[in-house]
Amino acid sequence: MSQLDDLGMKVLRALPPEAAHTASLLALRAGLGPRDRDVRDPILQTRLAGIDLPNPVGLAAGYDKNAQVPDALLAMGFGFVECGAVTPRPQPGNPKPRLFRLTPDQAVINRMGFNNDGLAQIATRLRARTGKPGVVGINLGANKASEDRAADYVESIRALSGSVSFFTVNISSPNTPGLRALQSKAALDALLKRVRAAKATAPVFLKVAPDLTDADLADIVVSATEWKIDALIVSNTTIDRPETLRSADRGQAGGLSGRPLFERSTALLRDFAKAAPGLPLIGVGGVEDAATAYAKIRAGASAIQLYSALVYKGPGLVPQIKRGLAERLKADGFTSVSQAVGAGL
Repeated sequence: MSQLDDLGMKVLRALPPEAAHTASLLALRAGLGPRDRDVRDPILQTRLAGIDLPNPVGLAAGYDKNAQVPDALLAMGFGFVECGAVTPRPQPGNPKPRLFRLTPDQAVINRMGFNNDGLAQIATRLRARTGKPGVVGINLGANKASEDRAADYVESIRALSGSVSFFTVNISSPNTPGLRALQSKAALDALLKRVRAAKATAPVFLKVAPDLTDADLADIVVSATEWKIDALIVSNTTIDRPETLRSADRGQAGGLSGRPLFERSTALLRDFAKAAPGLPLIGVGGVEDAATAYAKIRAGASAIQLYSALVYKGPGLVPQIKRGLAERLKADGFTSVSQAVGAGL
């Protein structure tokens, strides 16, 4: 990280978490974001559900909720960026404060509640970048007050078809009451049937929670296979609170992300890889360096995503992870990312 980037991180960490998030977006919109100037290493090129990626390191949903800066984020070195979550109607989300740094634990708790500008504005922004290079997807949510949540996902897919590289059906956020109930077998089948009937023009991913039983996992595999989901994102934040947490804010309600989620989410990723061979997986949860990224790939992930680690390590983390991944792949005798996927199973 450059001295300027380091100074910027110190300034952001001095602000309350949500204010820091807003300030970082303003900086990116003003063209002040860092650029990854490393030469692309061809060993990192890979494919995910038919999508060509320059590297397997993606930005998870939740940062660029309103699709304001996807190209600035791609310039930071990400191989793909997931915007959102978007809901058909704008909503303010949950009352503040709703975002908490757990610095001693290198973790974050959020209960944002799908705050976003709504489908109309976000669709306009994404259509405006049509034809630009780079893989940009959208995370889909449902409005808190919606009486037909499946209809919300369908509406967004239809409005955004042709404007994004992939869709993520997010049924695993813990911050919209009742949303995780859509992971049950009957509800999931009903949802995915309607999603598939919407005839999305890009691959459809499904984002699942880490707080699943073995029976839940088995049901999700069956439904994802039956309805031809293109990839699973494993996993969202957890409502669990490990006893190892030390931060004063460890008892805040919401989803926990960051370092404490790594072991749980990676174990779940490994279970999905064994239960659904051939179904592409994206590993999320606790990725904070090249070692954790590589562990996800060896556990079955075709690509990985991160977000919380940026809060503590800054944008210089992205090229660091890419360099470290390339070194590890070569040291283990692999000539591509795809060769290493599931190598540790």
